[in-house]
Amino acid sequence: MFNSNNSYVAPQSFILNGIPGLERFHVWISLPLFTMYIMSLVGNLGLVYLIYHEEALHRPMYCFLAMLSLTDLLTCTTTLPNALCIFWFDLKKINFNACLVQMFFVHGFTGVESGVLMLMALDRYVAICYPLRYATILTNPIIAKAGLATFLRGMLLMIPFPFLVKRLPFCQDNIISHTYCDHMSVVKLCCASIKVNVIYGMIVVLLIGVFDISCISVSYTMILQAVVSLSSSAARQKAFSTCTAHISAIIITYVPALFTFFTHRFGGHTIPPSLHIIVANLYLLLPPTLNPIVYGVKTKQIRESVIKFFQGQKIGSSQDN
Repeated sequence: MFNSNNSYVAPQSFILNGIPGLERFHVWISLPLFTMYIMSLVGNLGLVYLIYHEEALHRPMYCFLAMLSLTDLLTCTTTLPNALCIFWFDLKKINFNACLVQMFFVHGFTGVESGVLMLMALDRYVAICYPLRYATILTNPIIAKAGLATFLRGMLLMIPFPFLVKRLPFCQDNIISHTYCDHMSVVKLCCASIKVNVIYGMIVVLLIGVFDISCISVSYTMILQAVVSLSSSAARQKAFSTCTAHISAIIITYVPALFTFFTHRFGGHTIPPSLHIIVANLYLLLPPTLNPIVYGVKTKQIRESVIKFFQGQKIGSSQDN
């Protein structure tokens, strides 16, 4: 945007337009999104509480799972309350700096989530390929350092994004066809070259997405080789079952993420904007909603801990009576 002297003026605010073409259905669309958000809050907070209080779950696998749950909670909380305000109260206006802050945290937490999934793949690799050394390799200090490094990588790599956006001139309208401030959605409003933003975005994708997916692929290739070499079919089945929940979490996270990434860069004219924005919201909501369910169903120790918790609650209430 420019003032009367044609000098650059930063926009005061943006208008988040929700899902274009589906405005009259916003209230109905919000209902499943709100339900998923409540499920994610209850599921992930319950999972973190369970892992913290149950001594049987004080193992590397569950420490990484607690990290994933906290990251999932933070990711969906940065966007969904704002989206619900758009759908329910038509509160579409967002301050320019608040938009940049939201953009930073959305991309930062999704980067951290990808890193935690990579750590969980490495955890499964060590547990299956080096079972006797598992406890000595993945000690508490190593887990803490790995978690901190993953968090710092995800956040530090996102710091340039707000500054890269802030330097650009906005001379078009300030309406963003989205429910939250996404980097590509914001820079598309600029009237100058966004080449630097695109190049840095690709560098971040290589350093986080491609690196993490490569590590996960290598880990599971080596896991598969180790499992196939086992002589007992029962041992093979047990080894595969320990990875099922994590593989489900990877699919739930990366499939909508890849769809969103490629749509932004290559499918802008072929994919309906409404579909792209719905998938972009599901990309941030599906993992927090489904991961606690998947791990609760697929992981025996978590199932047993949940049953033990509710039995303890029932016994306590019956004693009070």
